[in-house]
Amino acid sequence: MDVRPPEALDTAAMVAAAMLSPLAELAVSDAVVFALGQRSMTLWPQWIDELSAANTAADAQPVYYRQQGSLVVAHSPDQSSLEHFTRLLHHKLPVAYQHQVHSLDGAEVATLEPALAGRFNQGLYLQGEGQLANDQWMAALAQEIRRLGCVWLTEVDVHTLEPHRLQGERAAGQGGREELSVAVDRVVDARGVGSKTLLPALRGVRGEVLRVECIGMELQRPVRLMHPRYQLYVVPRPNHLFVVGATELESEDVGPVTVRSMLELGSALYSLHPAFGEARLISLSSALRPALDNDQPTCKLNDGIWHINGLYRHGYLCAPALVETLTRNLLESST
Repeated sequence: MDVRPPEALDTAAMVAAAMLSPLAELAVSDAVVFALGQRSMTLWPQWIDELSAANTAADAQPVYYRQQGSLVVAHSPDQSSLEHFTRLLHHKLPVAYQHQVHSLDGAEVATLEPALAGRFNQGLYLQGEGQLANDQWMAALAQEIRRLGCVWLTEVDVHTLEPHRLQGERAAGQGGREELSVAVDRVVDARGVGSKTLLPALRGVRGEVLRVECIGMELQRPVRLMHPRYQLYVVPRPNHLFVVGATELESEDVGPVTVRSMLELGSALYSLHPAFGEARLISLSSALRPALDNDQPTCKLNDGIWHINGLYRHGYLCAPALVETLTRNLLESST
């Protein structure tokens, strides 16, 4: 597995839309993911504040983070999909969180998202959900890792992990390769689909997203558009940028985005609001989400190696809670 440099743009962490949606994701996940997500929702503001305080460099940029809920809508022919989603959510959601789900009429949708006024007769507001700009987060995280003096080895083909050692090879001069052996106190394997040799149940699930710029279009929060075949999500970012996705393919193909996916995402985006017809296409990206058979993330010790993996479509939603669990376990094992 080639360990990527921090600025790589085609990793799952960078391609992701980075929605923090414990309520919406419960419709397609389970109580384990929901509990991890709820814990992470309390950790994310703390993490971002701590990182911002640590990054005192003159060129340090704040991490875009919002927790203004999310909106779910459907066109009239697809109202049954919205109704089914609402029923499923109420059925699976613990009683203590039912108050965060609000059914809206057309006027309430317009109040929440003025850009969508007159376009949808019904909607669902999921209070407390959020989002962050993952590119800004990853850049700030890399800067902090460097500030702490950590050694970041990249372009390494890892072929062996042991409890206190990593072995592999990397490029050397004149096209050669050199062996690499690094002694460490602990090994934590968080390579996603690159860990398949150690986690045989792991599989990659392909996801594809568009990033567009649409001057004059304003959304205050992520919007999900229900459809019988897919759930489109449109996630606003600073400077009139939007991340658009829906596709989830049981495939480990790492090739470019297909024409079919591009057309489906583009047409659904245009149906959300015609202003997106004039949006500028910034990028088309695909990556593999790491998933286990039960579609639940894991943080476990196996043969002396810690594994954080299987985060599937819930990477940013569950990561802080999993890291907290790992940190607690490492501290307990060292005392």
